[in-house]
Amino acid sequence: MEKHADTPTIESLQQQIIERSAKLKWYEEQFRLAQKKRFGASSEQTHPDQLELPLFNEAEMNAAPAGKEPRSEQITYERRKSSGKRTEDLSKLPVETITYSLEEGEQVCACCGGFLHEMSTETRNEIAVVPPQVKVIRHVRKVYACRHCEREDIETPIVTAAMPKPVYPGSLASPSSMAYVMSRKYVDSLPLYRQEQHFARLGYTLSRQTMANWMIYGAQKWLMPLVSVMKAYLPRQDVLHADETTLQVLREHGESAQSSSYLWLYRTGRGVAPAVIYDYQKTRGGELPQIGCRSDSNDTESVWQYQ
Repeated sequence: MEKHADTPTIESLQQQIIERSAKLKWYEEQFRLAQKKRFGASSEQTHPDQLELPLFNEAEMNAAPAGKEPRSEQITYERRKSSGKRTEDLSKLPVETITYSLEEGEQVCACCGGFLHEMSTETRNEIAVVPPQVKVIRHVRKVYACRHCEREDIETPIVTAAMPKPVYPGSLASPSSMAYVMSRKYVDSLPLYRQEQHFARLGYTLSRQTMANWMIYGAQKWLMPLVSVMKAYLPRQDVLHADETTLQVLREHGESAQSSSYLWLYRTGRGVAPAVIYDYQKTRGGELPQIGCRSDSNDTESVWQYQ
């Protein structure tokens, strides 16, 4: 029988079967991963690839080789990068000046013995970081009484000097320490157990339970009234922006770890004092923006950011 040139051979058919089988396995794996991502339980875990990141030698890998000139920028020729940006950055910082002078007995010329005069100065700038310090602020207010009334057995009025009220009665919290713990937690993303270790290195034992109490009390007592003011401020604006994004809460009462919650964001437009409110909700219903920006809403757990 005569064999046509376009008739597939057994070898070519076997090769096609191998290729299509490999492609089918690839699609099956992609489908499995998509199903797991959509329906599978998830939590915050360290990806294996993150273990290969240069966590300990990051500084060595990013540092410039010793003896290299400052980084240059290429325009049409090569030149040293201008120092204007550095000067601009330093202008925003407080400056402490330390002056080094010769003692009066050292201001003598080694050649002729004449008196040395100041010819010029040399300046070098350094960035100094002042570490935080834990100290006790002891509030002492004096109580006064009238000695004449005491001697004459007249009713003695007691006058007490005014003193600021504590930010958290019955605790050692001050406005600065409470704000410090809050900002480190929610701005710098520093967990409380690491802040506990940080305070221990500073010489004071401040437990994470105490810091948690500070944040809860501070949010309820001092921040929620500000949220109410911002909620009353938002509807008065001509332009508002709102959007929601999914949020997975692993241990929410009455909800499974796979259920989705939502974080609504409300923000003012341009040309006014900016205000941003993050509002947590379990649904994405259209009625939520109507109550999310009302100061009389009691069913939301809002956190705020005012820029």
